[in-house]
Amino acid sequence: MADDARPAGVGGSLSPARVIAYGLPGLPVGALGVPLFIFLPTFYSQEVGLSLATVGTILLAARLWDVVTDPVIGALSDRTRSRFGRRRPWMIAAVPLVMLAVWMVFRPPEDAGAWHLLGWSLALYLGWTMIQLPHGAWGAELSDDYDERSRIAGSREACVVIGTLLAAGTPVFLGIDGDVRPGTALGALAIALMLVLPATIAAAASVVPDHRTAAPNPLPWSESRRLLLRNRPFLRLIVAYLINGLANGLPATLFLLFVEHVLAAPEKQGLLLFVYFLCGILGVPFWLLVARRLGKHRTWCTAMILNAAIFAFVPLLGTGDATIFLAICVATGLCLGADLTLPSAIQADVVDVDTARGGGRRTGLYFAFWGMATKLALALAVGIAFGLLDVAGFEAAGTNAEGPLLVLALLYGGLPVLLKAVAIALMWRFPLDRDTHAHLRTEILRKETENKAGG
Repeated sequence: MADDARPAGVGGSLSPARVIAYGLPGLPVGALGVPLFIFLPTFYSQEVGLSLATVGTILLAARLWDVVTDPVIGALSDRTRSRFGRRRPWMIAAVPLVMLAVWMVFRPPEDAGAWHLLGWSLALYLGWTMIQLPHGAWGAELSDDYDERSRIAGSREACVVIGTLLAAGTPVFLGIDGDVRPGTALGALAIALMLVLPATIAAAASVVPDHRTAAPNPLPWSESRRLLLRNRPFLRLIVAYLINGLANGLPATLFLLFVEHVLAAPEKQGLLLFVYFLCGILGVPFWLLVARRLGKHRTWCTAMILNAAIFAFVPLLGTGDATIFLAICVATGLCLGADLTLPSAIQADVVDVDTARGGGRRTGLYFAFWGMATKLALALAVGIAFGLLDVAGFEAAGTNAEGPLLVLALLYGGLPVLLKAVAIALMWRFPLDRDTHAHLRTEILRKETENKAGG
C-alpha cells in the first residue's frame, strides 16, 4: 500500500494517477445511489407490492439510522491508528457487508416484505457510511490547498457521476423497451456492484497514501461541541447543503414516475437519465475552471441559479413534451458537476476553521455531519414525495386524474426551485473564500510549528 508521507505537502498537488485512483471508489458509490433513490422505491411499490407510504417511511427510517452511525464512524476513523492508515481500514471492512446487503435488498426473496426491506436497508446504509464517509475525509486530507481540494473532490465526484450514469443507463444497456422494469435493472446492478466495489477500493488503497496515526490530543466532547457550534461557516454550509440536497432529492425520487405519468414516455426513461448524468460529467471540468476565477461558493451559487431558472419550466410540461424535457436534462445536467463537486470541496475548507481554533484534524467527524445531511436530504425527499402523493391519491401502477398528476409535477419541478432559492441566499455571501482560507492555513501552520517546538 502507499506510504504514509503527507501527500503533496501544503499547497502541493497530487499526481494524476493518485487523483484518479482516489476517485475510483466513487464509481460503486454513485452506482449504488441510483437504485436506492430511483429504482428501489418504484420496484418495492410496483413489483413487491408495498404501498408508496410504506416504502417512503422505511427508507426514511433507514436514513435516520445514519444519525447514530455517521458521527460514531467519523469520530472512530479520526482516532484510528493502524499501519494501513486511518481511512482505508474502514472502507475495506465495509466491502463484504455492502455486497451482502446489496444482494438482499436488490434481489429480495419472493416473500420479502416491509421488515426485509427495513433490516437489510439498515445494514446497507451502515456499510455505505463506512465507505463514503472515510472516503470524503481521506480526500480532504490529501492537500491543504484551496484549489487543489476542488481537483481532488472533482475526481471523486466525477467517478460518482460516472457510476450514476452507468447505473442510470442500465435499462438502455439491457435493451429494455417500454417500462424500465426496476426489478430487472436492480438485478443487473447487484451483479455489477459485486465486481466493481472490491476492485475500486483495492485500487485506491494500494496507490493513495493515508495517515497511519490518529489526530493528536482528542478534545473532550463538551469542548468539541463548543468548537463545532462556533464554526459558523460550517453551520451555514451544511444547512444550505441540506436544503439543496432536498431540492435535488425530490426530482431523483420522482423521476421515473414523472416521465411515465406526466410525460407519458416510459420508453425514454433510461435515455433521459443517461443524458442527464453524461452532461454532469462533461460539466465538471468547466465548473472547476470557473471556480478558480470566481471562488467555489460563488460558482456553486451560479450553477444553482442556472439550474433553478431552467427547472422552473418543468411543471408546465405534459404529454408529448419529452423532447423539451430532454433539452432540460442537458442544461441542468451541465450544472450537476458544480452541484456535486464544489460543496464537498468547501466542506474541506470549513474543517480548517475548526483546526485553526484548536480542534485538531477532525475531518472524519465533520464529514460525518456532511454525510448525515446528504442522506437525510434524500430520505426526506422520499418521505415527503411519496407521503404527499399517497395523500393526493396518486397510483404508481395505475391511471391518475389531473389532480394527482399536478401534485406530482409540482413536487418534481416546483418545490425544488423554491428550495434552491433558499440555498442560494444562504451561500451567496459565504465568508470563507480563497483569501480567508489562506489566512486560516497560515494560522494552522503557525500553531503546528509552535506545538512541535514546545514538544
